[in-house]
Amino acid sequence: MPISLSSSRRCWSIITCSLALLVAGCDGAPKFKSTDVTGVDYGRTLELADTSGRVRHLEDFRGKAVVMFFGFTHCPDVCPTTLADISGVLKTLGPDADRVQVLFVTVDPERDTPQDLQRYVSAFDPRFVALRGDAAATQRVAKDFKIYYEKRKQGDSYTVDHSSQAYVIDPQGRLRLLVRPERLAADLPDDLRTLLKEKA
Repeated sequence: MPISLSSSRRCWSIITCSLALLVAGCDGAPKFKSTDVTGVDYGRTLELADTSGRVRHLEDFRGKAVVMFFGFTHCPDVCPTTLADISGVLKTLGPDADRVQVLFVTVDPERDTPQDLQRYVSAFDPRFVALRGDAAATQRVAKDFKIYYEKRKQGDSYTVDHSSQAYVIDPQGRLRLLVRPERLAADLPDDLRTLLKEKA
């Protein structure tokens, strides 16, 4: 039975679509375990002081993969667990750990003094860098990285609800990955190795 022109066109459409999908799947793009956010229009700027008072920017860490997490020193659960998990990840990387910089940004600058922050992050790994700004600077950075945080009264004091994801920025300064806290230990080692192997 002869093939109609419309059937022929449908057949070519299917073949064309299949080839496009095949090419897209073989484009050499890295495959990550974490959520790939490459190309997003946020997470591009940072201007906060470290615990010595030096103002830091993302550009300061070019050449290293950056793992960034927002939290506070009075956090009872997710913050210490996350920092402990990231510290464990670095131990699995061997010499490549020297090519990774961990940044801890406080969302509670009212209580988190530079001295408190330095003691806190050093307890997990002396290579971690803690960053702090005033209320306005903290809001700017949190907004740029789409981080939610809010003070909640707790007895005579308060706690801070906040987003719990970690971000990974590649050595070229581009935001690449969003990592859920429960997946850090399982996913981050391989994802960091993949990023560190990429060419600029």
